Amino acid sequence: MSFEYSVIPAPDRGEKARGAKTPSDRFSIAFTTTLNEMAAEGWEYIRAETLPSEERSGLTGRTTVYHNVLVFRRPLAGAPVAAASARPFSQPMQAVTPAAVAAPAPVAAPAAAAAKDDEAS
Repeated sequence: MSFEYSVIPAPDRGEKARGAKTPSDRFSIAFTTTLNEMAAEGWEYIRAETLPSEERSGLTGRTTVYHNVLVFRRPLAGAPVAAASARPFSQPMQAVTPAAVAAPAPVAAPAAAAAKDDEAS
């Protein structure tokens, strides 16, 4: 399956909203809004990246600035669509029952340590 990718700047500031009192709450709303806008256009969120960029500083100087970006992808138009997602972590996890979890084996003392104890007695 072939994809096209889009990289956009991550939100720098939060958005004011009812019930969002802390900066973390406001930033979460801005991030959620960005993700939902891209999803409405068919883009799937992949990850956030921090990438370096060398930029001019003054007349002759250069400095490295780091940019936070969001990476999205969507299937190419006309590309065949797979019946199931190609992502391995999209499969549901199987429940683990207590009977399936084995009890840890008892730790046996090494033979050399046991022999040393016998000599000391």
